[in-house]
Parts: sequence; C-alpha cells; structure tokens
Amino acid sequence: MSKNAYILSWTKEFIAMSEFFSLISKYISIITKQICEKYGYDEQTALKSFASSETCRMLENPELEMWEFCPDVIFEMWECEQITGNPRNSIYIRSK
Repeated sequence: MSKNAYILSWTKEFIAMSEFFSLISKYISIITKQICEKYGYDEQTALKSFASSETCRMLENPELEMWEFCPDVIFEMWECEQITGNPRNSIYIRSK
C-alpha cells in the first residue's frame, strides 16, 4: 500500500470513528435528558447512572450497531436493566 493510500484509508477510518462518537454522544445526551425528566434526577446523576450501565457499554460497542435503535429503545433497555439487572431482557432484544 502506498503512503497516500494508507493516509487516505486512515483518514476515512478516523472520520467514520468521529461520526460514530458524535452519534453516541447525541444518544447519551438524549437518554440522560429522558432519565432526568422521568425520574427527576439532576443531569450529573442521570449521566452517571447511564454511563455506568451495561446499556451504555452496549451502545458504545460498534460491533453491536445499537445506533440502529432509536434513543427511546435504548432508554427502555436502560430502564429494563435498572429493574431486572440486564438490558437484554428488553422486549426489543428478546423479540429478535
């Protein structure tokens, strides 16, 4: 692979990862707001609760392609995790 081809490949991969992290940040912001609104948590508490969850780890894993779900589904998965201890108990995961 030539140096230019390598740089182009690396640049495309960097852009793709930047877009992925931007999308994940938007999801986290939306879900944090939903947690605040529904449970009356302050923003820091809501963010800490979501960021420390298995649901968030799943969202951040590009191999799982969780961005294909809307934020409401991810929020439901987080709620399911809070109740059952496992986001995979969500009706959206079990129905697949």
